[in-house]
Amino acid sequence: MVELVKVLAQALVDNPGAVQVGSREEGNAIIIELRVASEDMGKVIGKQGRIARAIRTVVKAASSQRTGKRVVVDILE
Repeated sequence: MVELVKVLAQALVDNPGAVQVGSREEGNAIIIELRVASEDMGKVIGKQGRIARAIRTVVKAASSQRTGKRVVVDILE
């Protein structure tokens, strides 16, 4: 899932080298943390959060059968 989020984010931003993705587990959830350059934050979030919502939807669909756990994508500064 981390690689999927990284590929999606790098395709959206102007500075793909600044994209950092990590993950951690908390209970029954896997939390994927996405960090991008501050000038690219708007491109990853999108108008009214549409791009961020789409990223979360794709990750949720891809992980539903593989992990059996809930996957959360956090976009951090």
